[in-house]
Amino acid sequence: MKEQTKTRKRFRINNISLLITSLLFVVLFSAGSLAYKKFFSLNTFLNLLNDGSYLIIASIGITFVLLTGGIDISISSTIAFTCVLSASLLRAGAPAFVVIPLVLLIGILFGAFMGFLIQTYQLQPFIVTLAGQFFMRGMCAVISTDSIPISDDFYTKMALTKLSFGGAKIYLYVFIAVAVILVSMYTLKYTRFGRTVYAVGGNEVSASLMGLPVARTKILVYTISSFCAALAGVVFSFYTLAGYSLQNVGLEMDAISSAVIGGTLLTGGVGTVVGTTVGVMIQSVIGTIVTYQNLNTWWTKVFSAALLCLFIVIQRVLAGRSENIKKIPNQVKKAA
Repeated sequence: MKEQTKTRKRFRINNISLLITSLLFVVLFSAGSLAYKKFFSLNTFLNLLNDGSYLIIASIGITFVLLTGGIDISISSTIAFTCVLSASLLRAGAPAFVVIPLVLLIGILFGAFMGFLIQTYQLQPFIVTLAGQFFMRGMCAVISTDSIPISDDFYTKMALTKLSFGGAKIYLYVFIAVAVILVSMYTLKYTRFGRTVYAVGGNEVSASLMGLPVARTKILVYTISSFCAALAGVVFSFYTLAGYSLQNVGLEMDAISSAVIGGTLLTGGVGTVVGTTVGVMIQSVIGTIVTYQNLNTWWTKVFSAALLCLFIVIQRVLAGRSENIKKIPNQVKKAA
């Protein structure tokens, strides 16, 4: 009965948060369409995906961590490290079919190691992933402090190949992001692992008493987050055809903001992949409007920060109301 109550609570908050997020995206896109010519078009919408595909992948990875009540601030450095290492290896003559699996494997091992430290030694996720951030960014500088161009044929093909839909164009690497969205949605909704992720975020002690593999789940979510960061790095390599040690500084905040704006609670237990994806799209729309308005690009950060604060307040209100609703039956029983 308690588990059903928690499921209903999570379902209610997920739906309300997703509805608010979706309405906000529609409002922002409509405002841009009314203010600027040619804004309301399939081309503009697909460009949001073209430009934000790597952020979608990274944000989905960090969503898994946030759902358990953890945090991972190492992802931006992991993305940069993936780009720099890939560019360096490709320049040295290594083929793409060796480089890509290698950097993804490094991402998996790095995330698993951080998750192991966090779970085994009960360390704070912020501190461990902060150390991971410094380590990966430092390794970027060890490899090279200069921008390394990528001229590999496969990378070039992935960067330039695009499909046309009535004049609008979508790049091939966007479908990698789509695949990550679909696989993540299925994993969280239909697998035992996905249900355990929500249970751990809802109440780790209760999940442990129910016999769920809490330790393994917490290690796996950091593994998934780091893998997604490495995959985002591969996609970003396609996007820029270069590797640079200072790429994407602060991107972890964009990813966390996207997840929170999309309805993921920082305390864990509530959130959806679809909401995170819409959260990324909202930030992309804001960036596009700022560009159309010829404003300083830092205004994108200002508006995103304001939205982040707003959604944290909304989440707190929704969570508070759900707790009050949950207490009513218990109060009735005590009165009886």
